[in-house]
Amino acid sequence: MTALRRHRKLSAIWASEPGWKGWTSSVNHTDLGRMFLVTAFFFFLVGGLLAMLIRAQLATPDSAFVDAGAFSQFFTMHGTIMMFLFAIPTFEGLAIYLLPKMLGTRDLAFPRLTAYGYWCYVFGGLMLLVALVFGIAPNGGWFMYPPLTGPLYSPGINTDFWLIGITFVEISAICAAVEFTVSILKYRAPGMSLDKMPIFAWYALVTSLMILTGFPPLILGSILLEVERAFGLPFFQADLGGDSLLWQHLFWLFGHPEVYIIFLPAAGVISTILPVMARTTLLGYGWIVASAVALAFLSFGLWVHHMFTTGIPQMGLAFFSAASTLVAVPTGVQVFAWIGTLWKGRPELHLPMLHILGFFVTFVIGGLTGVMVAVVPFDWQAHDTAFITAHLHYVLFGGFVFPILAGIYYWLPLVTGRRRFFRLGEMAFALIFLGFHGTFLAMHWVGLLGQRRRIETYDADTGWGAINFVSSLSSFVMAIGLAMVLIDVAIHALIAVRGRRNPWGAGSLEWASMSPPPAYNFASLPEVTSREPLHGDPGLPNRLARGEGYLGTPRDGRRETMTVDIASGRPEGIVIYPGNTRLPIMMAAVTGLFFLSILLKLFWLTPFALAGIAALALVWVWQLGDRADQGLQDAGRGAVLPLVGETDRAPGWWGSVFLLVANATFFGSLLFGYAFLWTVAPGWPPPEWLPPSMAELGIGAGSAIGAALAMRLAILRNRRSETPVPFLALALAATLATALTFGMLILRLPPPDGHAYAATLLILGAYVMLHALLAGLMQAFLIVRARRGFISPRRRAELPIVLLWSDYVAAVAALSLLAAHLPGFLV
Repeated sequence: MTALRRHRKLSAIWASEPGWKGWTSSVNHTDLGRMFLVTAFFFFLVGGLLAMLIRAQLATPDSAFVDAGAFSQFFTMHGTIMMFLFAIPTFEGLAIYLLPKMLGTRDLAFPRLTAYGYWCYVFGGLMLLVALVFGIAPNGGWFMYPPLTGPLYSPGINTDFWLIGITFVEISAICAAVEFTVSILKYRAPGMSLDKMPIFAWYALVTSLMILTGFPPLILGSILLEVERAFGLPFFQADLGGDSLLWQHLFWLFGHPEVYIIFLPAAGVISTILPVMARTTLLGYGWIVASAVALAFLSFGLWVHHMFTTGIPQMGLAFFSAASTLVAVPTGVQVFAWIGTLWKGRPELHLPMLHILGFFVTFVIGGLTGVMVAVVPFDWQAHDTAFITAHLHYVLFGGFVFPILAGIYYWLPLVTGRRRFFRLGEMAFALIFLGFHGTFLAMHWVGLLGQRRRIETYDADTGWGAINFVSSLSSFVMAIGLAMVLIDVAIHALIAVRGRRNPWGAGSLEWASMSPPPAYNFASLPEVTSREPLHGDPGLPNRLARGEGYLGTPRDGRRETMTVDIASGRPEGIVIYPGNTRLPIMMAAVTGLFFLSILLKLFWLTPFALAGIAALALVWVWQLGDRADQGLQDAGRGAVLPLVGETDRAPGWWGSVFLLVANATFFGSLLFGYAFLWTVAPGWPPPEWLPPSMAELGIGAGSAIGAALAMRLAILRNRRSETPVPFLALALAATLATALTFGMLILRLPPPDGHAYAATLLILGAYVMLHALLAGLMQAFLIVRARRGFISPRRRAELPIVLLWSDYVAAVAALSLLAAHLPGFLV
């Protein structure tokens, strides 16, 4: 088969629908990556306009440009958009587009999940924009501290838009994190062991694991605050056994790792581009990977860094101050490795390199001010001043926007297949750099003079007017520079002339495909023997186009790729992807209906939305699998491999593992909240607390454990070529008994709006009951699948997946019952 004929056949198999229809049905990572990036920069534009309105208001004393209410909405939405709708989605879009190309595969692990995450992001973001347009946007700050955001002080719908909209958007982040983790570990080119992975993939892996463990506390906090606002359950009301500091703990358990979740992908971009610009290899690959992992671990021990003024004990102040200073060490390792890379190479001052130099200057200043605020006495003085706002922008803009702009200009020739026509980029960089430093150096200054943040005006006699005017003027200079970048990129994409493949002479695999890349990425999959395959084998792109790699022969219209062993990169199985479908956008729309029913207090609609989600999920998974054993398949280059559905550790199993990591973090945060309130709130348990029932404990935990054991027996029977249905039915009955037990526990609680103790037990019980019902739905699904012939001793991949969920239900049921009965044991 000629290369041209192979290209045409693969394009027909992998192509999305033409025109606008393809936007709603595509599950191809190249399309979705572009859609993510365009949408993220649209929100960046909106957030930037809000920033200009804020600076216009603060440019002069006693300004009446906007009133206090509008100003509160502007700064809340600016922070919310930049953190949740721009920074994280930009990382997601970049990784969705690049990772399969860098890893030498044809798509991510779960293409439909990628599409579902994108539409959740779009619908959640639009929910917040609609609130802004109608003047009912969130106005309690992007951190939403109660009691300010509680039902007493924020009775309107503004806060609900934030709590529900952000939770909706966070679904997208969790989907992407699961997607990236499984893809990086299992979907790589044969031979690409962990020590040969592109450095960007390591950063994306660490970031994804941080999202899975960092975002659930915020999701829990948002749910608890919304339940308090909607139903009066007093989690944050001190007079009813709650504590408003619980929100701060949950929020900053997310909020401080969030800074590094934003920084680490940008650091991955720098570690990828810098060696290419310096015409050398990256210095200290292993040290950089280790420092990224260390930074991730340390970032989760710093959340009280944001709470130094809340009256925490002196020992806690000392510990978290030391930890906040220690985090500079792994960051310094990366910075010095980058400097060493420049030192040993021959740097060329292309436009991406200009933005990297802008990063160095800006981020180092942000890091130094970060060490300053890690010192408790200084933080007491600077807290809640414009100094902190300036520090945050130096870290986030310097540590993210400059590297992302470098990445845009570096990978733009790959995306478009063109070379730059006009040279607006250099002038734009100068305006951005000068405008940024003019804006936020002045803000540092005025913060040290005492200007509070989040104030809409100030008196003329404060002496802040001239400094604020310089800051505002500089911000408009920066905005002009960013607008010029958008114009430059549009000109490049639309009218620039064709360029050559790999204009930078890079060695990573994304440059081995055509420019722009086809929907299938590679006509055949490469075998990797080094970290920079193109430097070691310049003829690799042509050989892949001729089909000399793996899976080089299109067959039966199937979208195929391979999975590999995590450590060694040895080929393990063949994956057949689903085709184009509108299931993801339909699922996202019904998920949005669920959130809207809560937002608008249309609770009669909520069960219908949940039923719709369940029905679409069943359709989603029913389409997978086969009713006949396929056996070993020819993968090319002499490799003969099974389909992944005929293995014990299918991609769905790995996806469930990492989804349960996020789930367990959510549950652990709930137990943390229970322990925190028990420790600091008076009257735990309250006088009306009912004595525990040992039968309840035994039946609830015993039935959940029994369900897990029955699932194991079902798997054993299937391996012996016997029907697993009887034990699946037994597992289903035991799981439903678990759900019933927790339902009875909920019914015997005191009124949950009377004390935070009962409210917390209600949430614990509802959490376990929901997961028991979910596991029961999975087990019922398996019974039907087994009866319809989808399960056999060879086609066994679905059984271990449901076993994982059954084991998880058993664990959380036992822990929840133990927590609920613990006061009785201690009395």
